[in-house]
Amino acid sequence: MKILVTGFNPFGKEPINPAIEAVKLLPESINNAHIVKLEIPTEFNKCVAVVKKEVELQQPDYVINIGQAGGRAAITPERVAINLDDGRIPDNAGYQPHNQTIQEAGPTAYFTQLPLQAMVDAIHQVGLPAEISNTAGTYVCNHIFYQMQYLREHEFPQIKAGFIHIPFLPAQVINRFNAPSLSLADSVRGLTAALRAITEADN
Repeated sequence: MKILVTGFNPFGKEPINPAIEAVKLLPESINNAHIVKLEIPTEFNKCVAVVKKEVELQQPDYVINIGQAGGRAAITPERVAINLDDGRIPDNAGYQPHNQTIQEAGPTAYFTQLPLQAMVDAIHQVGLPAEISNTAGTYVCNHIFYQMQYLREHEFPQIKAGFIHIPFLPAQVINRFNAPSLSLADSVRGLTAALRAITEADN
């Protein structure tokens, strides 16, 4: 089995993004599944092409996109991607869509193929907070989540895909009063547990 795991680069005014930092530290293999790691740009019009190229090259069984969810206290596997781009802030290319459909011919939403409850349970078992999320937002995180589902439907039916949000790192909340965070080591541990649950559910 091969799992492609992507992480976004820093965006907004943040000097760091826990998503790519955690992805970099994932094991090379989890439960005999080969983990392929990829940094992707926080850009609506570029991130999909980067992931698609790697899917064509690697031919993975799973594509798991990881993103930062500032304000959340738990690791949150996402249930649904919606056909809407609406940027609260511009992306790293300065593009800020408002109320735009991602795919005119696409459905309103897609559900993930990932075993969400098993993933949450696995994260809990290593002593970390986790819950299923029913909204991936309308920024680049939801965009890549939706587009991977669309590509799965039309070009890569052999893959299963999904998205996981992780909290801020402690260094990111120093000046954010009462904002939750999770250490990088714990994010890596939680993601590793979630990926292990995926491999176990696949067997």
